[in-house]
Amino acid sequence: MSARKRRLPRHRAWPLTTTDIDRCLGPLMSEVTDLGFLTGHDSGTIVLGAAWIAPVPHNYGGGVHPDMVGFRVDVHPVDATDRAAVRAVLLARALPQLHAWITRALAADETWRLTPHQHYWRLADGRLTHRDEA
Repeated sequence: MSARKRRLPRHRAWPLTTTDIDRCLGPLMSEVTDLGFLTGHDSGTIVLGAAWIAPVPHNYGGGVHPDMVGFRVDVHPVDATDRAAVRAVLLARALPQLHAWITRALAADETWRLTPHQHYWRLADGRLTHRDEA
């Protein structure tokens, strides 16, 4: 994405591209209903996020539109000077873990699939961690 259209300050950059995620997920990409490149100020140590958007019953006009049920993937911006190092870690470790998380979720029982879930990858001091969060 060009600098003019990217809506990020010059000192921030996204460590992954749409192509990176598409290559990793392959046919699973059809399960992703929303792929976002966040523009917020600082996500702390979060570099990648994924969420399962569960079907929520429509009570009094609330709920989730059926087209949004599925997976959301968010790429968080990082310092531009760290982009290459973060990218290498995400390509080598986080994207395969994202693929595995989506695969397990698709095979999960109905109870899991009827509940929203979030999973975050954090990178701090060169160490990548990930876990489900409420």
